[in-house]
Amino acid sequence: MNTLTPTRRQLIDAINKLPSEVLPELANFLSYLQFKVELPPQPKQSGTGFLLSIAGIGEAEEDLSERDEEILAEEIDPVRGWGFDHEGQS
Repeated sequence: MNTLTPTRRQLIDAINKLPSEVLPELANFLSYLQFKVELPPQPKQSGTGFLLSIAGIGEAEEDLSERDEEILAEEIDPVRGWGFDHEGQS
């Protein structure tokens, strides 16, 4: 195969010259190429594009920082500290 874009015939001839023990590897590579060809194109995102796409994740209707002490009081047992009781008791 001395051309930049080989023909199907040249590829077939090259495959026919391969030893049979490398054919499973060739089959895996061909499966990968087929997968890549059939994969829908993914939009390329720059660093800024990625950050803009995740902006807003975790937003809440209210400002939770105003209720931080109340939230922590509900999460921390005064005697045992942090924890989670699997039976539903705090």
